[in-house]
Amino acid sequence: MRDRSVNTIQMQNILVAVSVVLFVLKMIAWYLTGSVAILTDALESTVNVVAGFIGLYSIILSAKPRDREHPYGHGKIEFLSSAIEGLLILIAGCIIVYKAIDNLMGPHELKQLDEGLVLIAITAVVNYIVGYVCVRKGKKEHSPILVASGSHLKSDTWSTLGIIAGIILIMLTDLQWIDSVAAMVFAFLIIYTGYKIMRKSVSGIMDESDSGIMTEIVSVLNTHRMDNWIDVHNMRVINYAGFYHIDCHLTVPHYINVNDAHKILDTLTKVFRGHFKDRVEFFVHVDGCIFQQCGICSVHNCPVRQREFVKHDEWTHDNILSDRKHVYEG
Repeated sequence: MRDRSVNTIQMQNILVAVSVVLFVLKMIAWYLTGSVAILTDALESTVNVVAGFIGLYSIILSAKPRDREHPYGHGKIEFLSSAIEGLLILIAGCIIVYKAIDNLMGPHELKQLDEGLVLIAITAVVNYIVGYVCVRKGKKEHSPILVASGSHLKSDTWSTLGIIAGIILIMLTDLQWIDSVAAMVFAFLIIYTGYKIMRKSVSGIMDESDSGIMTEIVSVLNTHRMDNWIDVHNMRVINYAGFYHIDCHLTVPHYINVNDAHKILDTLTKVFRGHFKDRVEFFVHVDGCIFQQCGICSVHNCPVRQREFVKHDEWTHDNILSDRKHVYEG
């Protein structure tokens, strides 16, 4: 976990530094041109700067070890931070729409568009490269705040490219209203990006089931399945910003003793730790089997079997979430 924290903090430091530099470049471009489209791009960059510092604080906080008040760690703060970033993006998008409409009603002359064009073109290239690296690093380190920040930078790139296209059209046609229209079009794209970031963050805060991690868990279980793992059910997965708390019920033969049951749990835990490394912790409750499960149980030489083994019950996203034991339906 420590390596993950160091990597994410380093990446976030880079994001903050880049965001500040790009904001300054865009403000210079706006000062030179007077373009409301460039101003809106600069306004969005203020979100990058603010969100960058919030994200840096949240990553440092989430890296703190578990304590008495936070037995599951501090990782949830990353979801809150990315939700705040999403909200700021939404607000910036609304401000951009307002400014664009205001400029349509009272347009002003644009100037030095060529110099401004070069400056924001540089910011577009830098934004995309840093955003791409940030998203990849965020997915690798399972950090929602890095993914949110990187996604924002990449969306900022597309809006900047649209503004560049608008400025080129203005230079070719001398139609000043294109400036405001371009700003409005990309403002709505920015608003949509903010909504997606907020939606994903809120789902993490509310412990919404993560289909990706559940699919991964099911795959690991089915791949390493053992005869005495009769079923896995009532599984719950809580995501603490890339660190997963997993609890479930494991059904084993009811006649075995506590020590044998513990050995089975150790095997299950070893399988999960081999796949997820230090990203998970487990709380597994052992259930004894019932005779209705004989048809899906392949334990050899079972002394209490009441019917023949027919087939394994294939574990899926749905049936491992079920709060009851799996039984043979044939």
